Amino acid sequence: MLYHFFLALHSASRWMIVICLILLLLRSYIGWKKKYQIKLYDSTLQIITLVLLYIQFAVGLTLYFESPIVQYFIDNFKEAVKLRQVRFFGMEHITMMTIGIIVFTIGYIKAHKAPSSEAKFKTIFIYTTWATCIILTSIPWEFSPLTSRPSFRMF
Repeated sequence: MLYHFFLALHSASRWMIVICLILLLLRSYIGWKKKYQIKLYDSTLQIITLVLLYIQFAVGLTLYFESPIVQYFIDNFKEAVKLRQVRFFGMEHITMMTIGIIVFTIGYIKAHKAPSSEAKFKTIFIYTTWATCIILTSIPWEFSPLTSRPSFRMF
């Protein structure tokens, strides 16, 4: 029962993260190209995105260790690694999402150390672009031919 709640939460919160990443990409690109000064809004958006990513990661780890698919993957590794959807959830999804979050975190740290607003926006844009690409390609979208899950799950 708790597994299904966390699964629905994990699925729903991805949309908040996708929206935050898109807003951050737009704002950082415009700020960089138009040489805007960093505002409280920019820092707040970056922190909110980071916190949402960390919460999503914690929920994802909970799911990972409770998932029957992952349990099958671990128990039957030699056979399971050959099954696309089982391998995706047992190994690929968690690995790529972890890398995406690490890339975003590095960008967050580097942006705060950057000497100017222009450099901050550029750093945010570059690292957020990489993190977004990694994250978006690792989500089991409903339309994905590789592994598919519903866009929205009910609680």
